[in-house]
Amino acid sequence: MAGLRMSVVVSATAFLLGLLFTHWIADSLTLWKSPEKQTDVRLWTAATYYAILMHGPPQLAYVYVGVALLGAITILWSLRDGRAGNLMFDGGSIFLYLTALAVYLYSVLPNLTSNFATLPLPFSSSTAPGSLPPFPPSLREPTLELASSHLVCSVVLTGVLALQAGRWWAEQADVDEDDGEDGEDGGMRGERDGDETGVETDKTAEENASPTEVRRRVKA
Repeated sequence: MAGLRMSVVVSATAFLLGLLFTHWIADSLTLWKSPEKQTDVRLWTAATYYAILMHGPPQLAYVYVGVALLGAITILWSLRDGRAGNLMFDGGSIFLYLTALAVYLYSVLPNLTSNFATLPLPFSSSTAPGSLPPFPPSLREPTLELASSHLVCSVVLTGVLALQAGRWWAEQADVDEDDGEDGEDGGMRGERDGDETGVETDKTAEENASPTEVRRRVKA
């Protein structure tokens, strides 16, 4: 059961992390760039990507929410065991997981809905970069904040995967240690059983010996 819960948490986290990695198409254009490199072409490309993202099928949003809730509920369910390993690894995992959800709910989604949901696309793929209109100053900061928020969520979810890997490693170490102790106990029991069997064999031989053999042993 513990292995199933861990598989669900890792799968949900990896799914959400993969979604954030797809945003790198736009985030890489604005993240860690000096003001001289923040050209209107880069900003328009990132803003267009976010606008297309907001005009996508709404059914996908339900899938994303379902996967996120599944991962959070599974981690919370693991805390019911009350074991030290669960409290440490899963406690840290749920903290990081909820941090990522909080950043996305209170920073990313409001930014997307208020600035990019109704953004008219200023150009098509065939538009020459030189003919682009100036990038609106009101969208510059929201575009840069989206890249930073996506990066925070990615780093936090990577920490969840690291904690789950640490939990798996700790549980495997405990299993190997228990197997080693069981093997030593089995060996000691085998030696004791062998000694007891040898004593019982000697007693049986003495009981089955004839009176003549007994007298010979006494004289010897």
